[in-house]
Amino acid sequence: MGIVLWLVSGAAAWASARIIPLSRPRGWIGELAVSVLAALVLGLLATALDFGGWREPDWRAALFAVFGAFTAIGAFRLTISGNPGGPSS
Repeated sequence: MGIVLWLVSGAAAWASARIIPLSRPRGWIGELAVSVLAALVLGLLATALDFGGWREPDWRAALFAVFGAFTAIGAFRLTISGNPGGPSS
């Protein structure tokens, strides 16, 4: 149940990030993969830090996965856009 929570957290972060048009790539598959993979890795890290687990859903692990997925999406968009100064530079 914990792994499902991490994956849902990553998908929720991706769905929320798709609303923000700033540096959004045309394809959505790469962004979804980055988001879900980041949420999975951070869920495993949360398990190693002893909040959450494989089978037990924990709100702290879900928040860790969501915010980490948002960060990964932001880094992915910066990498894809090739403009580290932002949209106005």
